Amino acid sequence: MGPFNCSFGLKPYRFVIFLLVLCVFAAGCNWHQQSQKPSVEITLVPPANPGGPGSLDYIGGRVTNAAHGQKIVIYARSEIWWIQPFANSPFTNIQPDSTWKNSTHLGTEYAVLLVDSGYSPQPRLQTLPAVGKGVAAIATINGTASAPIVSKTIHFSGYDWLVRTASSDRGGGVNQYDPANAWVDKNGYLHMKMTEHDGQWYCAEISMTRSLGFGTYKVVVQDMGHLGPAAVVSMFTWNDMETQANPSDLDIELSRWGNPDSKNAQYVVQPYYVPQNVYRFNVPAGVHTYILHWAPGMASFKTVSGTGETANAKPTSEHDFTSGIPSPAGKTVHLDLYDYHHSKIAYQRPAEVVIEKFEYLP
Repeated sequence: MGPFNCSFGLKPYRFVIFLLVLCVFAAGCNWHQQSQKPSVEITLVPPANPGGPGSLDYIGGRVTNAAHGQKIVIYARSEIWWIQPFANSPFTNIQPDSTWKNSTHLGTEYAVLLVDSGYSPQPRLQTLPAVGKGVAAIATINGTASAPIVSKTIHFSGYDWLVRTASSDRGGGVNQYDPANAWVDKNGYLHMKMTEHDGQWYCAEISMTRSLGFGTYKVVVQDMGHLGPAAVVSMFTWNDMETQANPSDLDIELSRWGNPDSKNAQYVVQPYYVPQNVYRFNVPAGVHTYILHWAPGMASFKTVSGTGETANAKPTSEHDFTSGIPSPAGKTVHLDLYDYHHSKIAYQRPAEVVIEKFEYLP
């Protein structure tokens, strides 16, 4: 038997041709495999804005070679990357024509991730992830140049407050907000309404333009007995730009949470799912003053009948929390009227709440 013949019995010139054809075929296969890599692009670009919870716009684009079950995750950059549109709804579906579109809070830059099913995105990121470990493709783009956004401001109880225009995920679902639903009357009372038009409910929220810090906070609220069981009146402290995974806030919430037989008020140190962080109670009919005394390591809540706390006033309810008390740094007061989405009772009539006064004592 002679030496090994790698031409497999082909004549030399035919063997060379065979090798050339084989190389071209292999290169074609490799190019085809590379061309099948998934990609994502952004074609609808929102404006560039420093960011925050008050403004929304649309972002959209297209994917190529997406696998079955893959979805889009959107981030907007405002100092850090924030998931969009909300932390409790982080995924955007890809349509049959390979396009995608969703709303986003504004930022200076936007990022879109094409991710596998089962991927768990982080609500806040210092840096974007790399391709791999469930991320199939990434696209980033700067926001477009635009005129500055002017927010509606009202003056109530000696302070300036921003009126919310963008939607919110507070209450377990997306609530829409109409700036016309918050105003101050000739007596200086704040009115917040929940209204319906074009088949959509619109809520109301205002937030103070500055942080006050430790001290005593008081709000005087008129009778709430007319509100339906799914309506929520909330007075809470919040830092819109807080970056920790589970931000903490202090809440006074007036609602039956969809159950007509439930107690109608509660004090909360977030997160609410820790049992000792919630104290529920009943508020009788009439005007009441709700009080929060906020100090290092202590949050003392009290509710009294009438328009102010007096020496002989007997509290309707009071409770002290000493665990998980947040720092007031950067936190501002928010007053909110919204619809509780987890309620099994459909909200079917407009609502209005009147807050006579807000007071802060350092």
